[in-house]
Amino acid sequence: MDFNEQLKTLRKERGLTQEQLAQELNVSRQAISNWENNKNLPDLEMVVTISKLFNLSLDELILGGNEMTNMAEKLIHDGSETRRAKMNLISISIGALLLLMGIGCLVIKSLSVEYIDAQGFLHENFFLLPIGFLLIFSGLLIFVIIGFKNLVVKYRVKE
Repeated sequence: MDFNEQLKTLRKERGLTQEQLAQELNVSRQAISNWENNKNLPDLEMVVTISKLFNLSLDELILGGNEMTNMAEKLIHDGSETRRAKMNLISISIGALLLLMGIGCLVIKSLSVEYIDAQGFLHENFFLLPIGFLLIFSGLLIFVIIGFKNLVVKYRVKE
């Protein structure tokens, strides 16, 4: 049984109108109507509230049996979206840190003083140039990979 059918059945078994149920859940009557007519689905917090109101486990409310319903598919999809968003945020943070470190290396190199000591040795921070460019390249590469990955995901969703 789909979530919309489950909600309608539970509401009628309790003898509640859509208006009364809406008042108990602090939502509009139109929201209840939309849920029952399968026009949209409630968010996760509201699903938990509904399960408490009707004294049902989340499994019973969402699945309504052994088959996967629209609600279960929505919750699974929302969970994967959240994980992907967290991974994107972490990756972008790492990329930004690498870029800043690379720029820092180049700034330090440009501000450092090069000199020849009394024995004739040149003292210079030349190693900062390749390290700086490597860090900048790595940061940009992370941004390009994340951007490409997001485009692929967005393209798959449209299909």
